Amino acid sequence: MADANDKNAVRRLSLRFVGEVQGVGFRWTSQRLANQIGLTGWVRNEWDGSVSMELQGTSAQIASFFGRLPQAWGRFAPQYTIDETEDLPVRDDEGNFRVRF
Repeated sequence: MADANDKNAVRRLSLRFVGEVQGVGFRWTSQRLANQIGLTGWVRNEWDGSVSMELQGTSAQIASFFGRLPQAWGRFAPQYTIDETEDLPVRDDEGNFRVRF
């Protein structure tokens, strides 16, 4: 597992977002932003109204993603929280970040 304090270490996070995350373009916005930053992984709507995500990149890239995500919608950003987070093993078989259905 990568050291979260090493900004160059690659890590993979499993996340669960709750709140205003469905019907507001959350998945597509996350995909666009993650690909701009160079992250890999996926995002998907869940049956309970939450959104699941696996996000992989350096600690610096992940910090950039979370720093930019709230501003990605402009003045009308959805209200959400991260309900769960877990470190996962890094995967070498992904080339980008995508929306899963």
